[in-house]
Amino acid sequence: MTEPIANLSAAGPPQGAKAPPWGSAAHAVASVGALRTRIKICGLTREQDVDAAVDAGADAIGFVMYAKSPRHVSLGRAVALAQRLPPFVTPVLLFVNASATEIIAACAMIAGASVQFHGDESPEDCQRATHQGARPYLRAARIPLDDGAAAFDLVKYAHDYSNAQAILLDAHVDGYGGGGKVFNWSLLPPNVNAHLVLSGGLTLANVGDGIAQVRPRCKSLAVDVSSGVEVTAADGEPLRGIKDPEKMNQFVAAVRAADARAGT
Repeated sequence: MTEPIANLSAAGPPQGAKAPPWGSAAHAVASVGALRTRIKICGLTREQDVDAAVDAGADAIGFVMYAKSPRHVSLGRAVALAQRLPPFVTPVLLFVNASATEIIAACAMIAGASVQFHGDESPEDCQRATHQGARPYLRAARIPLDDGAAAFDLVKYAHDYSNAQAILLDAHVDGYGGGGKVFNWSLLPPNVNAHLVLSGGLTLANVGDGIAQVRPRCKSLAVDVSSGVEVTAADGEPLRGIKDPEKMNQFVAAVRAADARAGT
């Protein structure tokens, strides 16, 4: 007889056992063993890249609605690309300082879309554009590079945006978006009472270290990659918006390997 699916995952402590307090070392160890790192691949612009990302195992696909981004797609293009997604793969629409009217209209065109706020939006702006949080959303936190990361009050930021589904951590560079830069993960607070999404300069080479460093600091961790899975041009720079299927497969494999190491 096949075992129930619920028995195949570490869903909690044994019956009668007391769960370790949140934020304790024991909680961190228990959480690492139980969680699967969700993966968002962002900045897609082509049908074949959407299909390849889904085949690689992405949990969410990001479409950039910010016109100044080199990865920008029009609403009509985002609608067409999102229609290729199978069930349980979430389309995420990234906006930068867009009006609530624009965001609500865009989301009405794409079933099941989540919103990512990546500009200077206040908590009230985020709530207004998502019908008071009825639509799930991510709020990006722009973490300063180098030692400046220690001065960013992520605990307060997560509290201020407590209605967000998760806080996305990206590097603070000129303009909006992380520019493929990595901030100092070790300077993040040890305990953040929020779901976090690690972003900013992730590649197959460093994502495992990022997961190991950041996951014990939060309720759960997901990762978000863009330039790290793009085709490399002759000058060594990524071709923005053009994804490499092999890199996407390797990135997902690196995340799964990190999960496996954490569970041992």
